[in-house]
Amino acid sequence: MEILDTIMQEIHGVLGNVKSEELRSAAAIFSKDRRVFVDGEGRSGLMAKGFAMRLMRLGYIVYVIGETITPAIKEGDLLVCVSGLGCSSSVVGNARKVHNKNIEILAFTSKEASPLGEIASIVVLVPGTIRSEQGESRTSIQLLSSLFDQSIHIVLDGLCLMISRQENVSNETATKTHW
Repeated sequence: MEILDTIMQEIHGVLGNVKSEELRSAAAIFSKDRRVFVDGEGRSGLMAKGFAMRLMRLGYIVYVIGETITPAIKEGDLLVCVSGLGCSSSVVGNARKVHNKNIEILAFTSKEASPLGEIASIVVLVPGTIRSEQGESRTSIQLLSSLFDQSIHIVLDGLCLMISRQENVSNETATKTHW
């Protein structure tokens, strides 16, 4: 189907612009010695929750910011933020709250020059079209931030695969953690 082919071409174009060295740097900061907290708003937040679920399957202690059972973040923990524009108020607010508390911040955004990009220890740029881009700057046929969200889902799954390989977690091992 023509529309699906176009969407796949758009995703392929975005993924082709994600830098391998940024993903390797992101994978390198994951350690089972530290808790991982993920944060995101709206549909990007749903992608972040999917990432949290995969990390849990890999044996990480992981929490989603805003859930009822999420404890306080503390020194040595890792905060992973997902925000297309890098301006999501609660995500940036949470990152600012922990910025000077020896908590590493990993950001996934389409805009490095953003409040989130400026706070983060490591930024992985995922240059998918976001909802605020209009007119000639809009490079996607899709609505709102669909292209960013689709691309971030694949990037985060790719990161999980990288982490599983560095931790020697097989599919069989991950499957045993499934409900």
